[in-house]
Amino acid sequence: MESDKTELLSEVAEYYSSKLAEHGETPQGVDWNGKEGQYLRFKQLNSIIDGEKPFSINDVGSGYGAFYDFLQERHTAFSYDGIDVSEDMINAARLRYNGQAHVQFHVGSEPPRIADYGIASGIFNVRLGRTDSEWSTYLEGVLDTLDKTSRLGFAFNCLTAYSDADKMRDYLYYADPCKLFDLCKRRYSRNVALLHDYDLYEFTILVRKQP
Repeated sequence: MESDKTELLSEVAEYYSSKLAEHGETPQGVDWNGKEGQYLRFKQLNSIIDGEKPFSINDVGSGYGAFYDFLQERHTAFSYDGIDVSEDMINAARLRYNGQAHVQFHVGSEPPRIADYGIASGIFNVRLGRTDSEWSTYLEGVLDTLDKTSRLGFAFNCLTAYSDADKMRDYLYYADPCKLFDLCKRRYSRNVALLHDYDLYEFTILVRKQP
């Protein structure tokens, strides 16, 4: 099982490293269509944060650190750790934010610290030939990691099973939002929100925890 996970993560790292090499530090470089859609996603994820006081956050699948740019525009006092399985992504991020305080980047699949919040944006979309069952197991493992490494809550997004059939692609994973909402309610917290009203073929789930 562990070897399967290692192989899967290696595939993911190779995929995103190739995207970065092709498109550079742009939304396309982390497999998004453009900045407008990327920021709309970030806005949903940002809903988990209580911005009235300083906070810490882990960004699992951070890429080159685009979510940090978004946070900087909206919050003043926070510390950010970006985690990504692609070493090329992390090297780009470290170069991009070299010398900035309260920002760290790590190569890997799990945060090295517990933070107030955890987020995962876009990392569940491209399943790279894996079956629904294999990818679902991987997804739930990441959610378990987000749960154990966040104090106040976590947020993540997925492509939706409610997507138009003619626009769906075999290499992408379309999750059932109702099933994931139920999983999060039963496994992680009583306080869970499902956001599916922002005009993209995806949804965001917020899991709020009691401090």
